[in-house]
Amino acid sequence: MTEALSRSFVSLQIPNYRRFFAGQLVSVSGNWMQMVAEIWVILALTGSGFAVGVTTALQFLPMLLLGAFGGLLADRLPKRRLLLATQGLHMLAPLAMLALALSAGLAAWMVFALVFLRGCVNAVDYPTRQAFVMEMVGGERVLSAVSLNSVLVHASRVVGPAIAGVLIATVGPEPCFALNAATYVVMIAALATMDTEALRPAAITPREPGAVRAGMRYVRATPELWIPLALMGAVGTLGFNFHAILPLLARFTFDGGPAAYAALVCAMAVGAIAGALVTGARERISHGLLAGAAVAFGGIALLAATAPTLALEALALAPLGAASVMLAASVNSALQLAADGEMRGRVMALYSIVFLGSTPIGAPLAGLLSELLDPRAALVLAGVSGIVAGLAARTAFARAAPGPGRADPVPV
Repeated sequence: MTEALSRSFVSLQIPNYRRFFAGQLVSVSGNWMQMVAEIWVILALTGSGFAVGVTTALQFLPMLLLGAFGGLLADRLPKRRLLLATQGLHMLAPLAMLALALSAGLAAWMVFALVFLRGCVNAVDYPTRQAFVMEMVGGERVLSAVSLNSVLVHASRVVGPAIAGVLIATVGPEPCFALNAATYVVMIAALATMDTEALRPAAITPREPGAVRAGMRYVRATPELWIPLALMGAVGTLGFNFHAILPLLARFTFDGGPAAYAALVCAMAVGAIAGALVTGARERISHGLLAGAAVAFGGIALLAATAPTLALEALALAPLGAASVMLAASVNSALQLAADGEMRGRVMALYSIVFLGSTPIGAPLAGLLSELLDPRAALVLAGVSGIVAGLAARTAFARAAPGPGRADPVPV
C-alpha cells in the first residue's frame, strides 16, 4: 500500500515539475474563485439556469473552435515560452472584470464577452500545459504527474470556491477577480525559474500546410488514441457539465445559496482527489479501467439524481468525483503515452477539445434541462451517457485487438 501510494507522488522528485505543480495550485485556485464569482454574478443578474449554461459554454467554446490550432502551436513553439505568454494574457480578463465591476458595474453581456476572451487564451494554454508535462517528467512518471495535476485541480475546487463563497457573501465578487489576477504572477514565476537544461523537449514540428489535418489522420489511424478520445468526447459532452449543474442544484433543487454550492463542489472535489491518488498509484492504464471508470461514473450519477437532501447529494457527489477524475486522468495518461512526441501537442489538443471544448454543447443542454424539468434531469443524462459510452468503448477496444479475445493490444 505504501509503495503504491508513493508511486502517486514520484513526479514531485523532478524540481521543474515541483515548481509547475506549486504554481498551478495557486493559479487554478484563483481560476476557480473567478468561475464561481462569474456564475454567481450571472445568476444575480438573470436568475436563469440557461444563462449559467451559456456562461459555461462561452468559456469553453474557443476550445472547440481553436483547440486544434492551439495544439499545433504547442508542437511548433517552445512550450515553456508559449506558456509564459498565455499566463500573462490570462491576467487581463480578471483585471478587466474588476475594473468594470468597480466603475460602471457589470452587465451580463460584459461577463459573457470576457469569459469568451479568456477561453480564447485557454485554447492555446490548456493543450500546451498538457503536452508540457511529458517534457518535464518523461514517460515513466507521466501517470503520476497527470494524476497529481488532477489532485491540484480538485484541491483547488475546494480552496477556490470556499474562499469565493466567503468573499461573495461578505464583500462581493470583486475581490475574487483581484485575487485571480494576482495568482498568475505565481505561475509566471514558476515557469521563468525552471531549469531549461533538465527539460526533455520534443522535436519541433516544421511549418508545413495541412499539419492540423495530419494530426487528425494520425489519430484516426490509431485505435489507442481515437477510442479513448471518443469515450471522453461522449462523457465530456453529456456528463461533465458540473459547472452548470451544481449551482442549479444548490439554488433551485435544494433552495440554497453560495454556501450550499460550495458544499457540493467541495464534496465532489474530495472524492476527486481520492480518485486521482488511486489512479496515480497504478502502474499501467488498461482498457478495462477506461471503460469501467465511465460505467461507474454513469451509475453513480444516476444514484446522485435520486438524492432527496443536500447532505445526501453531497455524499453521492464524492464517489462521482472519484469516478470522473479516474476516467479523465486515465484517458489523459493513455494519450500521452500512446502519442508520438512530434504529434503530442495536437493529440492533447484533441483531448482538450473533447474534455473542455464539448462543454459549449453540453452545458446549455444541461442548463435547459434543469430549467425546463429539474437539475436532476441533467444528472440522469450524465449517468446514461457514461454507461453507454463505457460499454461502447469496451466493445471498440475488443474489436481493435490484434488477437482473438485479447482486449489490451498495447499496454498503456
